[in-house]
Amino acid sequence: MTTRALVVSPTAQALAAAAELRDAYEWVPAGQADCVVALGGDGFMLQTLHAMLGTRRIVPVFGMNLGTVGFLMNDWRIEGLDERLRRAKPFRVSPLSMTATTVDGETVVLPAINEVSLLRETRQTAKLEITINDRVVMPE
Repeated sequence: MTTRALVVSPTAQALAAAAELRDAYEWVPAGQADCVVALGGDGFMLQTLHAMLGTRRIVPVFGMNLGTVGFLMNDWRIEGLDERLRRAKPFRVSPLSMTATTVDGETVVLPAINEVSLLRETRQTAKLEITINDRVVMPE
């Protein structure tokens, strides 16, 4: 049997579903699990994946939609979880690496799974250059 951990979005709907799942299945802490079941929406799935990048242990994540869109998630269903986990088709997420230089000259490298956002605090024009795989795709 696969050991699984449960991570839950702090919404009322996800918390209620988590209570049902905890009663129906056995769970272990995330650090001991062979897979993680994430309850929430797409944003929570991305948050879960991002948090996992900060650990040395990467395991499959099976998301069940209890959010609004659920594009990245499977349907919520309490029945047949073990079979659903066995039949799930895995795919590899390859996070992008964003390197940015701050106005103070500090270089920051961060992973980006879904998107990168830039927020401006001044009215000055931004100077940006985008490089993918060592090839400039948008010059400054």
